[in-house]
Amino acid sequence: MFLIALSPILWLIIALSVLKMAAYKACPIALVIALAAGIFVNDMTLPHAVEATLEGVALACWPILLVIIAAIFTYNLTLKTKAMDTIKKMLTSVSNDRRVLILLIGWGFGGFLEGMAGFGTAIAIPAGMLAGIGINPVLSAMVCLIANSVPTAYGSIGIPLVTLGSVTDTDPVLLATYTALQLAPLTILCPFLMVIVASHSLKGLKGMLLMCLTAGLGFSTAEIAISMFMGPELAVVGGAIVAMAAIIGCAKFFPVNDPEHAMPPHEDEAPTTLGGAVRAWMPFILIFVFLLMTSKLIPAIHDPLNLIKSSVLIYDGPGGEPYTFTWLATPGVLILLAAFLGGSVQGASFGSMAACLRRTAWNLRFTIVTIITVIATAKVMGYAGMTHEIAETAVAATGTAYPLIAAFIGSIGTFITGSATSSCVLFGKLQTDSAMAIGAGKSVQAWIAASNATGACAGKMISPQSIAIAVASIGTVGCEGKLLHFAVKFYIPFIIIMGCIVYFGQSLVG
Repeated sequence: MFLIALSPILWLIIALSVLKMAAYKACPIALVIALAAGIFVNDMTLPHAVEATLEGVALACWPILLVIIAAIFTYNLTLKTKAMDTIKKMLTSVSNDRRVLILLIGWGFGGFLEGMAGFGTAIAIPAGMLAGIGINPVLSAMVCLIANSVPTAYGSIGIPLVTLGSVTDTDPVLLATYTALQLAPLTILCPFLMVIVASHSLKGLKGMLLMCLTAGLGFSTAEIAISMFMGPELAVVGGAIVAMAAIIGCAKFFPVNDPEHAMPPHEDEAPTTLGGAVRAWMPFILIFVFLLMTSKLIPAIHDPLNLIKSSVLIYDGPGGEPYTFTWLATPGVLILLAAFLGGSVQGASFGSMAACLRRTAWNLRFTIVTIITVIATAKVMGYAGMTHEIAETAVAATGTAYPLIAAFIGSIGTFITGSATSSCVLFGKLQTDSAMAIGAGKSVQAWIAASNATGACAGKMISPQSIAIAVASIGTVGCEGKLLHFAVKFYIPFIIIMGCIVYFGQSLVG
């Protein structure tokens, strides 16, 4: 039963990494395998299989694909209005060293987007921006996959940890604090890894050690402090802002001048005016303002907007709950609104922006197929009991050593669904139940529950959904297998380190 439950995941690994199959071809086959296993082995009825698939399609379209299309449309629009030229000039004015720019955009700005919006924006926009300023597109995707790992637990104003708190009946502030502590070593390490990958060698760290250390340490310290005193909502946003300030400060006071990593000089050396800078960044400024204003931090706006929703019972089998379409207070709608308003400020007509949106959606057609089938596969596996079978087998095999694999189980949830929130929904209760089964006290139960979100961060790197988003953002179809092979090399040590931190750390919190 365990191997049958695992079969869709095994197929994706083989198809993407061994057979080098494009994700939009491999993922529909994974859905067929999941449906066959659910119906013929797990006694799932045909109507329930269809309903589970339809619920996956609904989730994929709203809000995930909406956010991806909106994010990439925002980037494409800044290309069309030439605003990206101004942004490039401003970024390269911080430094002409590609390693610095990779940290500033991929680590700092990417972390900020993950904290504000999530749902793929932190990969789509930074990877597109890095490719846009002249960095190798595949390399841009690689560094953004690394950068997007550790902030994932706090994505979209802390939704994964808030959800985990609800599922496990645990204080979200405690979960956020434990998650930040578990992630601290890897958060500090990530900027170093990004620079090594960007320069293809440890030699790339020459002159960058101080910047990498302050970028990682500043991010982690702010994340821990905000988690401890405020909770999960703004932890990554605050960490990313501190990281960006640290990177810019180091670039100004301790400049890096290495010809080997220098970017080509910008042709237009005319200084950027304040008005020109504001216009160029306007879509991104509005994204920040809209997401902040509609977040839980401002209930006077958040609460009324979240009442504009529709709930539909798509899957009526065991465990099925009405699926809610939130029509206005969702990142995709807000990003689209920010893009259209920002584009109009930059001088684009509504017709030209609509045409740009149509082209963006068409160019993402393979990504759309991939993500719809991946999410549908996850729903079928969840409702058929396949996901739970994978987790229960892992628990039965480890006994009191369970904390060693708790983060690994969280990573499986994100690998399957592409979402840390979904992983917390799938496995959050299992984590606390397993902790109780091995005799853990309340603090250790919370520590192990937090490890689900920690593991979800590692799983994000190898999730087919994340890889599909990365490929779409750089416009290079067919390199999914290469990115998966790359990401796995980081996923394995990440998950081993996380397992050790959770296992040995339980004695400290207990």
